[in-house]
Formats: sequence, structure tokens, C-alpha cells
Amino acid sequence: MLSSFTRKYLANKVVWLYIFAGGLVLGTTLLGLLESSVTIPIPTILHIVSEKIFGIAWLSDVPKNVEMIIWNIRLPRVLLALCVGASLALAGAAFQGLLRNPLADPYTIGVSSGAALGAVFVIFFQLTIIGLGSYTLPVVAIVSGLITLFAVFGLVRLSSRSLAIETIILAGIIISAFIGALTSLIISLGDQDSMTQIIYWLYGSVAMRGWSHVQLIIPFMIVGSFILFIHYRELNALALGEEAADHIGVNVKRGKLFILIGASLLTGAAVAVSGTIGFVGLVIPHLVRLVTGPNHKHVLPLSMLVGGAFLILADLLSRTIVAPSELPIGVITGLIGAPIFAILLVKERISGRG
Repeated sequence: MLSSFTRKYLANKVVWLYIFAGGLVLGTTLLGLLESSVTIPIPTILHIVSEKIFGIAWLSDVPKNVEMIIWNIRLPRVLLALCVGASLALAGAAFQGLLRNPLADPYTIGVSSGAALGAVFVIFFQLTIIGLGSYTLPVVAIVSGLITLFAVFGLVRLSSRSLAIETIILAGIIISAFIGALTSLIISLGDQDSMTQIIYWLYGSVAMRGWSHVQLIIPFMIVGSFILFIHYRELNALALGEEAADHIGVNVKRGKLFILIGASLLTGAAVAVSGTIGFVGLVIPHLVRLVTGPNHKHVLPLSMLVGGAFLILADLLSRTIVAPSELPIGVITGLIGAPIFAILLVKERISGRG
């Protein structure tokens, strides 16, 4: 049993972690609004946001072009980066908890590639499903990602009786390669303009998006997050193994299905509005788990907050590091995430041998 001092210390630690993560989100959001090709003072930013949201204004000399830059360009871009980063990090935390391995995330097990194929199909053929309208893109991406996930696990079951993470990643690579070939085939059938547009989109970006994209991801983000938050106990129980979880009264099959659906909702919606952005769901949950411990009651929401802040910073780097040009945000996350993934993989192999 934990002593009262230890429990109090852990409780205070968690509170401070939430305060830090919340402050990180607010700080990066303000920084994302402040810095770019044109630096706008903080009082002006606060005035524009408060006037638009609450109808409270205290400055009278704000130019219309500055107002347009903040409200129509930077704020939706920063909020979209926040939503996408939060969704990918939360989905990665769920996949890692479900598979009991820090190497799992939507990118490495092929879900992002599957969602991207569905999104490219909708974009290329200008597909609109009756009754869905503008939600055709995220719905098709979510369904495509979920089908890909089941295909990966089906391939793993055929090739091995165990769900070893190396086998899952290998299966994810195989399925992703096949999906990449299909995506390339679709792209090659189009003209030069559509080819360039889709290829740039696949690199991952939140540039040239507006409020419509924010409105597109939020419903799926809310539903997916809610599903995962109410199933954190199942994730904690699955850390003990499926048999042990079953013995303590957890409906393993039902819990796994809801976790997969919630994570796929988040991944598919994120890919639909931003393209393929890798390694957010790998790096952020792992770092959060190192600080908080394995309890998903805190790992999930803290991963969400830190992931959103991380992607805002990555987007800020993508639009300032080679200004006035922009890098795809997926390039930044790849440069950061790939070395960390390599370190985790080597560490996992070494610990497995030990």
C-alpha cells in the first residue's frame, strides 16, 4: 500500500503536470498567433480574438488586414494544428496501451496510410456521398483507416500466433507499401495540377486551411476522445495481459473494439484535414508515459494536450525556418520523430534480449 505522503506527492505531481501541459498549449497557441512573416503585438491579438468571440473590444485602430490575418488565417491554422496534434497523440497513446508497446502508433502500423488512401480517393474523384456532404472526406478516411487496421491484424494472425510488435510493424509496412502503390496509381492518373496538390497534401500540412477544416475535425475528435476516455480502465487492465484483464471482469473483445474505433476516428479525421503527419502518436505518448507512469487516466488527456502543443510548434517551425517559403509539417515531425523511433526500436530489442 502507498503511504499517505506518497499518494499526496503523486496527486500534486499530476496536478502540476496538468498545469504545465495547459500552460504549454496556451503558450504555443499565443506564439503561433504572434510569430510569422508579420509579427503582430499580443494586445492586438487579444483584442481581435476577444472582439470576435465575446464582443469585447478595447482598441480602436486595428487595421482590417491585421484582423483578417489573425482571424481568417492564423487562428484557424493554429487551432487545426492543435486538434490534429491532439488527435494523433491520443490515438497513439491508445494504440500503445492496447498493444502494450511504445513503438505502436497510427503511422507505424499503417492506419494513417489507409486513411490517406481514402482521402486521396475522395479528393481525386471529387466524391460526395449523399447525406454526408462535406463530411464525406473524414468519414471515408476513417472507414479506410479502420479497414487497413483490420487488414494489418489479419496479416499478423496469418503469419504469427502472437501479436509481437515487430510483426505488427512489419505487417504495417507491407500494407502501407501496397496502399502507397495504390495512392501513386490514383495520383498518376490525374493531370499535373491535381498531382502536385495531392502530393503536397500527402506530406502533411495545416497551411491554407480555414474554419471549415476546424469544424470538420472537431465532431470526430470529440467522439473519438470520449470513447477512449471512458475506456481508460480497459487500457489499464490490458497492460496486465488479455487473460489477466478477462479474469478481473474486463470484457476484452468489447473494450478492444471500442478502443480501435475511437483511435481510428481520431486518426482518420486528422489525416482527412491535414494529410499524413507521422510520429506525433509515437513520440508524445511515450514521453508523457515516462513522466506520468502507466495510468491511462492521465496518459490519455496529457498526451492530447502535449501533442496539440507539439504540432503547433512544428507548424511554426515549418513556416519560419525557410521563410518566406514553407516546409510541409510532416517533414518537421519526421526529422524529430524518426531518430526517436530508431532509439526506441533499438532499446526495445535490447530489453527483449535481456
